[in-house]
Amino acid sequence: MNKLRTIAGASALVLLMAGTAFAQAGGHDIPWDNFAYRVITLAVVLGIIWYAGGSKIKAFFSGRASGIEEELISLETRKADAKAKLADVEQRIANMDAEAQSILDEYRKQGEAAQAAIIERAEKSAAQITEQASKAAENEVKQAMEQMREEMADLVAEAAEQMIAKKLDKKSHEALIDKYLTKVVLS
Repeated sequence: MNKLRTIAGASALVLLMAGTAFAQAGGHDIPWDNFAYRVITLAVVLGIIWYAGGSKIKAFFSGRASGIEEELISLETRKADAKAKLADVEQRIANMDAEAQSILDEYRKQGEAAQAAIIERAEKSAAQITEQASKAAENEVKQAMEQMREEMADLVAEAAEQMIAKKLDKKSHEALIDKYLTKVVLS
């Protein structure tokens, strides 16, 4: 049925074009026998072409149509795959931002922990230095006190010696010095 429509349509088109061509020729007299011969010749040539290559022409155009259809399906599939890959890449990019923020937070925590450890060590060192300085000061105070006691003992001994020399004899003088030295050393 489709074949018949195509042939009828092509024949009608040829007749219309041929009629138009004869009408423009200027003659009112159309040689119908020549015209009919040409139309029949054209129909026979078209029939032979259709008979010899009709199936190939049909297969070419139907194959081309199916090829285009398959290509469209393939393009749609690739388009869907590309959209999925794009979504995956966008998701990874979003995850990279979150991952980068997480890494920065981790490094910040490690930095704060290191800072706290450094401050703690510094405070311990400061406490040790303060304690050592305090002990050194105590030792220096003790040494100064000992030195002052020794000097005082010497001064007291000299003063006592001078006083005793004025008032006492030699034997009483030595007993008195021993007594004062004992008091100074014990106190």
